Amino acid sequence: MTTQQLHQNILDKKSFLCIGLDVDLNKIPQHLLATEDPIFEFNKAIIDATHDLAVAYKPNTAFYEAYGLKGWLSLEKTINYINQKHPEIFTIADAKRGDIGNTSAMYAKAFFEDLNFDSVTVAPYMGKDSVEPFLAFKNKFTIMLALTSNAGAFDFQTKTVEGEELYKTVLKTSKDWENSENLMYVVGATKAEYFTEIRKIVPKSFLLVPGVGAQGGNLQDVCKYGMSDNVGLLINSSRGVIYASNGEDFAEKAREEALKIQQEMAEIL
Repeated sequence: MTTQQLHQNILDKKSFLCIGLDVDLNKIPQHLLATEDPIFEFNKAIIDATHDLAVAYKPNTAFYEAYGLKGWLSLEKTINYINQKHPEIFTIADAKRGDIGNTSAMYAKAFFEDLNFDSVTVAPYMGKDSVEPFLAFKNKFTIMLALTSNAGAFDFQTKTVEGEELYKTVLKTSKDWENSENLMYVVGATKAEYFTEIRKIVPKSFLLVPGVGAQGGNLQDVCKYGMSDNVGLLINSSRGVIYASNGEDFAEKAREEALKIQQEMAEIL
């Protein structure tokens, strides 16, 4: 997928909603536990109910790895289902990988070639040679952590180093890496006041924005300070959509919550 295709899908759907498929067997409707693959059945129902309202889906791999081989197979079935039924939808492996070059190359191969995700999240702490192997894949995107929405973000990301906040140094440095046009960035919605500064550094890059809703982020503020000429935002909602109900109406309730967000986005667009 290209950014032009992603932008066109945003315009077509009047939405820049990303739905996080973070499946916890303790939270999904009990009747699904009797099925052969409860995780996939849950995801399939959510996708079927929301695919016309979302432009991206983001499984967090931890929620699949926690269940061992069965969980990984559920992830594989989920990404295959999206790619086959809704190839226009942008897929994000929220894996937060990042290691020395040859290891990163294997991570990239796993998510881009084997599972055929459009993108993967990475941690930049180990620097250039840990990220560039991901960037080498054509029409695949690497979504690098820039400024996250958790409380611990202030431990390092906003510290001033040689007169500049560290997250700004990370953003500026990454622009010089090979194939940096394949970079996107994670910026938490709870840091809305930082978006103006971030856009000065990466004015056109897509930003994956978690933290709207359950974590207290405000969509209007994010769009006011973070939207670019090509929209440039993917607003993620996980719990607020997928766990809107734990009854047999869970898919319908998920759609209702997704529709509320999409309608607000349509007004902004």
